[in-house]
Amino acid sequence: MANERSFVTISVVSAQHPGRARFEALLAAEEKVEPADWMPEGYRKTLIRQIAQHAHSEVIGMQPEGNWISRAPTLKRKAILMAKVQDEAGHGLYLYSAAETLGITRDEMVRLLHEGKQKYSSIFNYPTLSWADIGCIGWLVDGAAITNQVMLTRCSFGPYARGMVRICKEESFHQRQGFQIMETLCRGSAEQREMAQDGLGRWWWPSLMMFGPHDSDSTHSDQSMAWKIKRVSNDDLRQQFVDMTVPQADYLGLTVPDPELRWNPERGHYDFGEIDWDEFWAVVRGNGPMNRERIAHKRAAWYDGAWVRKAASAYAARHTGQVG
Repeated sequence: MANERSFVTISVVSAQHPGRARFEALLAAEEKVEPADWMPEGYRKTLIRQIAQHAHSEVIGMQPEGNWISRAPTLKRKAILMAKVQDEAGHGLYLYSAAETLGITRDEMVRLLHEGKQKYSSIFNYPTLSWADIGCIGWLVDGAAITNQVMLTRCSFGPYARGMVRICKEESFHQRQGFQIMETLCRGSAEQREMAQDGLGRWWWPSLMMFGPHDSDSTHSDQSMAWKIKRVSNDDLRQQFVDMTVPQADYLGLTVPDPELRWNPERGHYDFGEIDWDEFWAVVRGNGPMNRERIAHKRAAWYDGAWVRKAASAYAARHTGQVG
């Protein structure tokens, strides 16, 4: 009887679209959906939304760190930070390229970002006030990104999953670089330790916000999980990050700014306080400390660089025989 029901289900699914049965078979077999495969329109739109947001975040995320390249405390730190910012640009390139396989152009994604119709991670709307903030971005922000992105190497969409393999390896370097900055500060003078503690105090909660709203309040989470675009829930990822990061803060001798934080031996996890969701949604809606400055800078860079894109296109066209 069960086999009969399965046959009826597959027959109905197949009748809806010839490619749907193969799409669902790929998901069930943990195989990759490729750009040439048939996919539901909702799956395609969800991927475009998520990958574009990820790409925009990599590019916008260059701003708060780029702000410190000229003020890095040593030549070595300057070189490392420059390499890190260049990596973020490369990540954006991989991700825009992955999104383009879904039928949207890079210019269209940039236009939607500039018009406020696509988003980037809310974390990049906070200012970098001290050198410790660069350490916190590497340690906490990139640490949260790795927690979220490792699961994306198993995303059901092939180009996204493959791009994430390299991105995660480079983000691991970024996270280690940030932690090493914090370690150096914590082993330094009282003023440097105070700077490190201040940075943690300002970046802890925004880092927890990076995982998005509670699963019960998330618009897209359930469907993304069903399509295997996403493999772990927002709340489970946030818990993983807290469990990983609190011992690191203890090692550094820093205090996590959460009076409700404590180890729960029964759960085998840390309990922690509630995020200020009013702040989270305010930043998401464009009312964070740096929202307007970030997007204004992004628009200006896009328009100021138009001549470079035009020259590169003309050069490419000339050398492929498209123009005389």
